[in-house]
Amino acid sequence: MHHSAGIIGASGYSGIELTRILLAHPGVTLSFVTSDRWVGQSIASKTALPSDLRYVSNEHGVASAKGCDVVFLATPAETSLELAPKLRALGLRVVDLAGSFRLQDLTKYPAFYKFEHSSPALVKEAVYGMPELFRAKIRGAQFISNPGCYATAAALSMAPLLNAGLVDPHSVVINAASGVSGAGRKASEDYSFMEIDSDFRAYKTLTHQHVPEIEQTLGIKLVFTPHLLPMKRGILSTAVARLKTGVRQAQVNDAFQAAFGTEPMVKLLPNADAVRIADVVKTPWCLIGASVDETHVVSVSAIDNLLKGAASQAVQNMNLMLGHEETAGLIS
Repeated sequence: MHHSAGIIGASGYSGIELTRILLAHPGVTLSFVTSDRWVGQSIASKTALPSDLRYVSNEHGVASAKGCDVVFLATPAETSLELAPKLRALGLRVVDLAGSFRLQDLTKYPAFYKFEHSSPALVKEAVYGMPELFRAKIRGAQFISNPGCYATAAALSMAPLLNAGLVDPHSVVINAASGVSGAGRKASEDYSFMEIDSDFRAYKTLTHQHVPEIEQTLGIKLVFTPHLLPMKRGILSTAVARLKTGVRQAQVNDAFQAAFGTEPMVKLLPNADAVRIADVVKTPWCLIGASVDETHVVSVSAIDNLLKGAASQAVQNMNLMLGHEETAGLIS
């Protein structure tokens, strides 16, 4: 079984990671890559990846997509909002790494994404691509909305506890810190070396676009605060919640084991202190460890924001869509 794929937006950090994974995927041929700023240049010349395939414009990419089995959108949200309907109108399977179709509540887009949604029917069609929670819906789907990086780390660290009824759903607070690649490749003073070096700060407090996404996934209201780390990549998410009366460490461990014990991309660790960003950078894993006392649980997760938070999760979703082994191209 072999399929063809294309990437629109292949020059961003997530797009480059997608390119790397798909070039080595045993069941996929990469047919085209787009970058409006790298048109005509080869993948090898810009990334040192082993391919002479040349970047084309986004417009050319949409035209080239007609012969593909799946197209990845690794673009800003506004570009995805424009291009996804065109690709779906051609009957193509799409995996969208942007946030344009993640939220089912259309009224949330103006506040969190700064646009009115123009394709409500496609929002209804979109399947939220978090395999650990929604695998059955992802298999055979035609249009996947790939989760955000913070949302992936946060939701996976808390979903088993909420689903098992072990915590007070009104008590959840999540703080997460990400490397600067999470902001994308576009130059900005706020993310320049001189601004972030030797610093650590919160940003988009109470307004981050992943807040409604996490709440939608977990089915609760919560407080989420993102922070900026002075490093290239990786996310550490710390979720705190009040335990239901009588809940102990063994029950928490059992909940995570039941939910994720056989998951190919999740590794469960003995406690919260064991989770480190250094152990997930440049890997497709999510690490999770939880610790409890008499009243609270602290559940810590770590992912690479460009991989499990973006590109490798997108390929994991593609594998499920097309019927490949779920770990194909991700685990050797």
